[in-house]
Amino acid sequence: MPDPQTSGAAAAPLAQTAQTAPAEPQWTVLCVDDEPNILSALRRLFRPAGYRVLVAEGGAQGLEVLAKETVDLVISDMRMPHMDGAQFLRAVREGWPDTMRILLTGYADMASTIEAINQGEIYRYTTKPWTDSDMLLTVRQALEKKALEREKLRLEALTREQNEALRVLNDSLEVKVQARTAELHQANEKLKVNFINALKVFTSFIELRHPMLAGHSRRVATLARNLSTQLGLDAKTTQNVFFAGMLHDIGKIGFPDKLLAKPMRTMTPDELVVYRKHPLTGEHALMSLEELAPATKLMRLHHERYDGLGFPDGLKGNDIPAGARILAVANDYDSLQIGTFSAQKFTPNEARQIMEKDRGKRYDPMVLDALFALTSTPPKPPSKERQVLVADLQPGMILTRDFVSREGALLLGADHELGPKLIEKMQAYQQSEGLNLTVYVVTKD
Repeated sequence: MPDPQTSGAAAAPLAQTAQTAPAEPQWTVLCVDDEPNILSALRRLFRPAGYRVLVAEGGAQGLEVLAKETVDLVISDMRMPHMDGAQFLRAVREGWPDTMRILLTGYADMASTIEAINQGEIYRYTTKPWTDSDMLLTVRQALEKKALEREKLRLEALTREQNEALRVLNDSLEVKVQARTAELHQANEKLKVNFINALKVFTSFIELRHPMLAGHSRRVATLARNLSTQLGLDAKTTQNVFFAGMLHDIGKIGFPDKLLAKPMRTMTPDELVVYRKHPLTGEHALMSLEELAPATKLMRLHHERYDGLGFPDGLKGNDIPAGARILAVANDYDSLQIGTFSAQKFTPNEARQIMEKDRGKRYDPMVLDALFALTSTPPKPPSKERQVLVADLQPGMILTRDFVSREGALLLGADHELGPKLIEKMQAYQQSEGLNLTVYVVTKD
C-alpha cells in the first residue's frame, strides 16, 4: 500500500549539487482514492506542476494526513469503502474549512455528487476519466481562488493596522498642526478629511456585530437628510444632519453584544444607565475633530424629546436644534421597523401611526408632517435606473443605490460616479468573494 505521506516534490535536476536544497513547493495537494493506479496517475500529473503531493487510500487515512499536514487542496474519489467522498469532504469542510475541495466522480454518481456539493461545499467536481489539461486547469483555478482569499485576509489585517495608526495619529493632530509648517498643516488637514471618511465606514463595523443593525445608520442619515431638504434647511445644516445620522450610534461601540440591539423599552434600569450615556460618549470620541463639531452637537441631542423629557440635557421644544429634532424622528422611524425601539417590528405605516401618538410629546409636529409627506408614498426609482452586472460596469456610470457587502457593511455609497480604478476594485471584490453581483446605475448624460 502506498505511503499516505508520500511527497510529490519533483526530483532534483542533474545539475543540482548535493549541497543545494530543493525549492520548497508552493502548494500541497492531497489525493484520496481507494485505487492505487488512480493515485499514481494523479501523482505523476501534479509533480511536474510543482505541487507537493500527498496520497491516501481512503477517507479515514485522508483525515489522518490532514491532522498532521498543512494541505491546501483535497481531491477525493466519490466511491470509496467505509467512507465515501461526500462523507469525507463533509468532514474536511468541518475540520479544515480553508482547504479547497474537489470531487472525482463518475457520470452514474450524480445524486451522490449533489450530496457532496451540499454537504462538503466543494469547489468543483471532475468526472472520470479526466483529461490532464482540464484537471490541471481546475486545480490551478482552485488554488488561485485560495490565493485571492489569503491575500484578502492579509489586506484586511493591513487595513486594520493602518486605521489604528491613523486613529493614534489624529489623537495628537492638533498639537502637530500648530508645530508644523504650512505644508505639513495642509497634509494633516487631508488626513483629517480621510479620517472623517473612515468614520463612515466604522459605522458599518458596529452594525456588523448584530444583523438587526445592518444599514441602520445609513438609512437614518439618508432619511434625516431628506427631511432637512423637505423642511428647507440650508445645505450646510443638511450636511451636518447627514453626518450626525451616520455617526449617531458611534457611542455604542463599547456596548456589550447583548445590549447593542436590545430594545430600549425592554432594558433593565442598569442597562438604561449605560444606554443613556452613548450620546455623550460619541460626542467625546469626536471632540478633536473641529469640522464635525456641528454634527456631534446634533448627535449629542438626538434623544432629546419635544416635551423636555429626553436626555442628556432635557431640552424642550425649539431649544432643541432643528437637526436634532429631525434626527430623533428619522432614528425612531427606522428603529421601530427593525425592532430596536421596542420588542416588536412594525411596518412603515404602523411606525407612522405609533409616532403620531407622540406628536408634540416626543416629536416636533412639523418634522412629523415632513416624515409623513416623504414616506407615505414610496419614492420612485430614477426613470433611467437599470440593473447592471459588476462585470459590465463602464466609467461614467453613477450608482443609484448603496453597494454593500454580504454582511451589510457599506462599501460604496449611492450617487458615486464610477471611474476605471473604482470599477476595477469592485470587480476584484466580487472575485475575492466568489460572487456574481449586480448594482443599480444611471448613465451620466
